[in-house]
Amino acid sequence: MSRVIKRREFLQQAGLSIGVLSGVASPGLAVQDGPAKDEPRPRFRPDDWASVREQFPLTRSYVHLATFFLASHPRCVADAVERYRKGLDENPVDYWHSQFEQADARTRAAAADYLGGSADHIALTDCTTMGLGLVYGGLRLEPGQEIVSTTHDHYSTQVSLSHRAERTGATVREISLYESPARASVDEIVSRMRAGISDRTRVLAVTWVHSCTGVKLPLAAMATALRNINASRDPEDQVLFCVDGVHGLGIEDVKIAELGCDFFVAGTHKWMFGPRGTGLIWGRPEAWKVVRPVIPSFGLNYGVWLGKLAPDQVPIGDLLTPGGFHSFEHRWALPEAFRFHLEIGKARIQERIHGLNTMAKEAMAGISHIKVHTPLCPKLSAGIICFDVAGRSPEEVVDYLRGRGIIASTSPYRTSYARIAPSLINDEEEIDRTMAALRAMA
Repeated sequence: MSRVIKRREFLQQAGLSIGVLSGVASPGLAVQDGPAKDEPRPRFRPDDWASVREQFPLTRSYVHLATFFLASHPRCVADAVERYRKGLDENPVDYWHSQFEQADARTRAAAADYLGGSADHIALTDCTTMGLGLVYGGLRLEPGQEIVSTTHDHYSTQVSLSHRAERTGATVREISLYESPARASVDEIVSRMRAGISDRTRVLAVTWVHSCTGVKLPLAAMATALRNINASRDPEDQVLFCVDGVHGLGIEDVKIAELGCDFFVAGTHKWMFGPRGTGLIWGRPEAWKVVRPVIPSFGLNYGVWLGKLAPDQVPIGDLLTPGGFHSFEHRWALPEAFRFHLEIGKARIQERIHGLNTMAKEAMAGISHIKVHTPLCPKLSAGIICFDVAGRSPEEVVDYLRGRGIIASTSPYRTSYARIAPSLINDEEEIDRTMAALRAMA
């Protein structure tokens, strides 16, 4: 790997004045890697769920059952954001130069520690939609090749694929992976997927956890079936397995390689509780070769931008990370979210979220005027529960619950349901309170 460009050389290459931008930080500007010190606070106890809840500034006036839409920042993340923001506000240029050589690398390394993959294979984005646009917008496709997606995918997947098809002459075809979400099975999903793959299929685009139904796809089983299909195909015709993983990341205790996909795209400001406006793409090295960059990368400490490095000298994840100026304080604070999860423990987090969701689904199954559309089994569900209340529209259900201090949501899809999403910030008492409110809707 080529040498790192030093700060003084960067300034000279960029045409900035060394005399104006001295290497001495402004008075009081301290470059730190850890959260800023604050007044004494209760010690965080990651093995205590009440202590975990105390890390969030969420109002206690409501039961929050929709934080998967946009997360509140835990204290460690908020502190890091504020520290970086303070440094940038006090002395933007010097502070940025004190961080830029290592900041993105630290973030990718923290993501790799959490995912279990290599930092070189991770690109940083601002959200799931940006990641999907970068992957699907850069795929090398030929006229006549086919993209298979599903009827359960988000608007961002559908439109990204449509844009790519228009530009390449490829086609997009949607399939359904289950008839009834509540009764979906691994066999049904995998068999429908197999039947939907044709000789022309080059890409299979799916969503790990469907926010429209709450169904969690059995990605590993699907990947095994795809490997069998690909075994008889030439490399350039093999099916690429692309996953929108935003509603599984931060819940499921898996390593990225275990999922079996070629690309994994997710925002990190939902179940991960990362800074708002952050996300990532993980890709297998062989799969990355099939994607062209869409947005120019500055590449390895801006070496590509300055002409010091060729693109092939830069790790592929870095090369596919969009260049330009971002909300630096948020991206640089993202490692704290990964550390927060690892400190609590991925296995404990999975058990907790699955446990609260199972508790809620079992209670809802006993309420006669409620129909649950999400599978009860944790193997096919994660943290989102979709349901109907007889005689009430999804909007009426959400309004009713909010009037009783419970924040729920609706699914903005072809078929809309009411949704609740128990997570780390909830407890059993809040689930009981929500169930009591739903029983009272009769």
